[in-house]
Amino acid sequence: MISSKQRAYLKSIANSIDPVFQIGKSGTGDALINQIDDYLRAHEIIKVKVLENSLYTAKEAMAEIAQKINAEAVTAIGSVFILYKRNLKEPKIVLPK
Repeated sequence: MISSKQRAYLKSIANSIDPVFQIGKSGTGDALINQIDDYLRAHEIIKVKVLENSLYTAKEAMAEIAQKINAEAVTAIGSVFILYKRNLKEPKIVLPK
């Protein structure tokens, strides 16, 4: 569980990145979830966009994916959400205490 200060720090990092994946009408299949998990292992933070034709809201998709890959749900704003998963071997992001 991350604190509100850490959440704010992760939001500030995510401001400068673009969404890497999009969730459309096909939803959150296993292939997409595996790709997001692989991306998080390498980069630790990801921004994902939920398209208008999706059956999910950003919060629903964020909660489902975070639960399946054991990641932290940082925030969902509009149609975009941010996930964080710490790389235990080689951490790239140092969270404030």
